Parts: sequence; C-alpha cells; structure tokens
Amino acid sequence: MQTNTQPPQQQNQKMKSLMEDVLKADFSMAPKVGEVMSGTVIKKENATLYVDFGALGTGIIYGREFREALDIIRHMKPGDPISAKVVELENEKGFIELSLKEAGYTLAWDDLIAKMQKGEIVEVTIREANKGGLMADLNNMMAFLPVSQLSTKNYPRVDGGDKQKIYQELMKFVGTKFNVKVIDVNQQEGKLIISEKEAQDNDFKKLIEAFKVGDIVDGEVSGVVNFGAFIKFKTKDQEGQTIDLEGLAHISELDWQLIENPSDVVKVGDKVQAKIISLDGGKISLSLKALKKDPWENIEERFKKGDVVKGTVAKLNPFGIFVRLGGDIQGLCHISEFGNVEAMKQKVELGKTYDFIIQSISIKEHRMALGFGAVSKKTPRADKREKIEEKPAEESKAE
Repeated sequence: MQTNTQPPQQQNQKMKSLMEDVLKADFSMAPKVGEVMSGTVIKKENATLYVDFGALGTGIIYGREFREALDIIRHMKPGDPISAKVVELENEKGFIELSLKEAGYTLAWDDLIAKMQKGEIVEVTIREANKGGLMADLNNMMAFLPVSQLSTKNYPRVDGGDKQKIYQELMKFVGTKFNVKVIDVNQQEGKLIISEKEAQDNDFKKLIEAFKVGDIVDGEVSGVVNFGAFIKFKTKDQEGQTIDLEGLAHISELDWQLIENPSDVVKVGDKVQAKIISLDGGKISLSLKALKKDPWENIEERFKKGDVVKGTVAKLNPFGIFVRLGGDIQGLCHISEFGNVEAMKQKVELGKTYDFIIQSISIKEHRMALGFGAVSKKTPRADKREKIEEKPAEESKAE
C-alpha cells in the first residue's frame, strides 16, 4: 500500500493551485456560443473531428458541419492548429459542438474590418459589372465597387450619362485586377463596399501635393460627361519623368452662362487652361470660367431695376424660364408671371425673343429676376411686400 509522502503544506499548495486553475477556466476563460475558439486537432474518427481546448474541454465537428468543411478537414492531422465557432457549449455527449464553416465566415468579416481600419490596399479581380458599378471577390465574398469610387483614369466617359453605354464601358473591366481599399463593412446586412479612388498610391498623392489651389495648368480635355469635363495635364515626378494627372471641371465651372450640355462648350482633345479650385483627398477640381472675365462685373452700368429689356428664352423649367440678355448674362422669369406651366408654354417659345422688365438684380449672387412683358404683373409676394412697405406711409399721412 502506497502512502502520500508529501508534506501537508505542499499538498495544500497543490490543491490551491488546482482550484485556482479550475476557477480561472470556469469564469475567466469560459467559451460562449458564437465565439471563435482556437485549439489543436486531436483526431479524425467516424466523420467526426475532435479538437483539444485544454482546460476548457474537448470540441467536436460532426454531421453536416463535418461534411460542409470536408475540403478543409481532409488535410488536417493531429496536432494541427484550428479555429472554430462555438455552436453549442455542451451537447448530449458532453462535447463543445463546433462549426468550421461559420468560423471561417466570422474570421473573414473580422479580417475585412481590420483591413478597413488599417486602410490596407488589397488587390481584387473584377467578376461582374452592372449599371451601378463593379463586383469583385474579396475574402470569398462579393464586394461592390460603385462607379463613383472608380479612379478618374477608369471612370466611364459617356456623353449624356447614358446608362447602357456606361454599362458597356464597365463590362470592359471584367477579369481586370484593381487595387482597392475597403470603405464600408456591414456583416449584418452583408454589405461590403470597396473603392479604387481611395487606393491611389502615395506617389500619386505626392504629385498632387505639389500643386495648390489657385494654380493655373495647361491641359487637354480627355473626357466629356453630363456633369462636366475631365481635363488631363502633365507634371513631373521626383525622377523627372513626365506623368499625366487628371481633374474634373464641373458643368457649373465651364462657363459663366447656363450650360445644358458640357459638349456644347468643350470637346475631347481641346487644349484649355484651367484653374485649380480644390484639392481634396486626391481629387482635383478645376475651373475654366475662373479664367474668363466675369460678365456680371459693372453690370449696374448696363442694367437697372425697372428697365425693359429684350431677352431670348434659353431654357424652360417647371419653375420658370431662363432668359439670355446678350453675352453671358441670364435672368430668371418666374412661373408666377404666367400662372402655370401650360400658360407659360403658350406664351413663350424656346429660342424666341420677348420683352422683359427687370424686377431685381443681385450682383454678388449673379441673379436677376425678370417680369414678362414691358409691364409685368405683380406676383402675390410682391403685392404683399408693397402693402407692408406702404402702411407706414399711410399712417404718417393720417397723422
């Protein structure tokens, strides 16, 4: 018969240590359903994979979970590290029930969040195109690259913004590799948004930093779209090599006059001078009109409130008509001058010239309000304003 030869003090110390381990395992390290745990493979047996989690217990992957992860499990051997998601803390056999497939899904989303937070640049392959953008593989998931997040180099240059033509241009990128950044991750909604524009390399951003707002560049129109024109201009990198940069001149920055279609003002291949008006996040905003004389300068010498002027109808809108008064000066004749849209269309035609009376001029805002005809009918708002202004005069006269 064997007797315990350890002194009572050592036995008590050992028991205390064991109790501390048990308490630590029970409360501090206890697994939770949905948590991804890391362990080591014990063995594969009867379509079941056994996983050792040390003091926390033994886990198993079996049944449907085993079959769905068979491509991964067949390459595993005892001692291999493994991460799996807890499905059930203790099944009828006393094991922690695990899912390898769900763990991979969770870890993939966690990795995507980490990539977004780090601003990591990743390479993806474009798999599909639709009218809104491109679809790419990332972490075995489909990521969406909106048209608005394409670099200026790859942005589809479609005159008039025809969606079918944009789709045809986007289809050319299927199979192409893009460098992108993850900009939005939502596992609950299954949303994954990527951006090529945000992934422009540091060298490109350094080239842009060489310019400042107010600089004037000589360029060439490289694309015309319904919202403006892309303008390409040259610069040199640190090694002295010539590099092309590209900026966008919004439709409102092409000319002082109202523009219906940018192609009426510029064409691809036109040589132009442009002023840099904004440098924001790798985006260059340009202006052509900033280099043209402002037609509203000294306008008070040509037009005054109450003047009757000849004007040509430039555009009809539900809220009124835009009227060109020679050169680049335009005014608005509000719909209230006609009553409704149908009455307006009966009285005026696009491109024809009529008499208008100037009701107000705002030089700072480049706005002119016009009345229709040599003697404009008063709008309800104008009537109300006049009554308010006249009241003190009437009271003064009575006094």
